[in-house]
Amino acid sequence: MKDKIEQIKGLLAEIEKEASDELGQQFTKNYNALELPSIVSSIVEYLHPLLTPYEITVYWYLFNKSIVNTGEQYVRASTRGMSTIAKSGSGQSDEISYGAIKNAIDSLKKKEVILIVGDTNREGTLYKVSIPDEIPICKELMQKSSVEEVLGIDINKELDFYNVAENRLKVFERDGYKCHYCTKQLTRFSATLDHIQPVSKGGDNSLENLITACLHCNAERGNKPVMDFIVNAL
Repeated sequence: MKDKIEQIKGLLAEIEKEASDELGQQFTKNYNALELPSIVSSIVEYLHPLLTPYEITVYWYLFNKSIVNTGEQYVRASTRGMSTIAKSGSGQSDEISYGAIKNAIDSLKKKEVILIVGDTNREGTLYKVSIPDEIPICKELMQKSSVEEVLGIDINKELDFYNVAENRLKVFERDGYKCHYCTKQLTRFSATLDHIQPVSKGGDNSLENLITACLHCNAERGNKPVMDFIVNAL
């Protein structure tokens, strides 16, 4: 289990490094550098809550390789290639579960977060990486948020600390932006929320049922009881 955790850590570290290196680059075609902060903010606010940790990892990888790197929404990538992008301390590739990456890609396609727009060759499949205002499930959230802002509706904001952006920040701030499991210091862009009592087992989105977690701990825990996961990870 520890080896698997280290593999996921390596994957996320590699992606975060690429994001840090590339965020300062100029967009070349469809986007310009001034748009990047707004796009990233909308991804964190409207898309993150709708994705699993593995889906978030795959999305950011494709986002960096397309929009950030080239200014276009199109990128050719292979599932096998994405499963070996993490590097170990010795510089060797650590293969993340091919099945986990494939499932994440399939789910992102179903949610229309990424679209297949071309054929598949030796270099992989040609994808279009969508941004929140193009994704149906995000557009619904954005429209709802806009209506609530106009009407001054905030009933759900008092109850839902998972889907409401400002309430998510309250959980992160309460926890000091630290992962509850490994105590890693996080940022607004790398922090995720984990349900103490999983939704599949009756858990809700209340403040008391949510804790801050890094992507790899969130993915590794899954639906395991919190204490069992903490004990087994030691």
